[in-house]
Amino acid sequence: MRIRATLNALALRLDGNETPELLHKALADLPPLPLEVEVAGVVGQGVLEALLELGRERGLQLRPPRGEKYIPYTEVIDQTVRSGVRIESPGTLVILGDVNAGAEVVAAGDIIVVGKLRGLAHAGATGQEEAAIWAMSLEAKQIRIAHHVAQAPAGEAGARNPERARVVNGQIVLEAWGRR
Repeated sequence: MRIRATLNALALRLDGNETPELLHKALADLPPLPLEVEVAGVVGQGVLEALLELGRERGLQLRPPRGEKYIPYTEVIDQTVRSGVRIESPGTLVILGDVNAGAEVVAAGDIIVVGKLRGLAHAGATGQEEAAIWAMSLEAKQIRIAHHVAQAPAGEAGARNPERARVVNGQIVLEAWGRR
């Protein structure tokens, strides 16, 4: 739990580790300003009841979670991903090898392929439009970033140079990166 004072309220961020007693104790000696509450974790029923009780006394406003995107870690796969294999990661995914056609790599964060990307790649799978797909050779027929989908034009071969795919103005764009 974090508490900070704003001009007209106490901003309270609940992380999910709070108890009703801890909530009452933390606010006991603070001025009786209204509460602006952001819930960033799983909060139990007792904490919600205590929060509603405090809200009746002080005033209460719920705030949506800030735009923070928690990506827990980077996972490294040190081999080629073969056709028929699906790899999912709650963080960023680094493949040290190729992603063959028929293989799928899905990550909540970025996908970085140090090799050829021929299979399906879905970066930002939990909605992070800021995610990107990086590959030494981007030859995939389809890539996805968050809810955006891009397909390679029919009959066109990939650039065979390092590229980055990212979302710009609601569309996936490819950009060269690395040596020029």
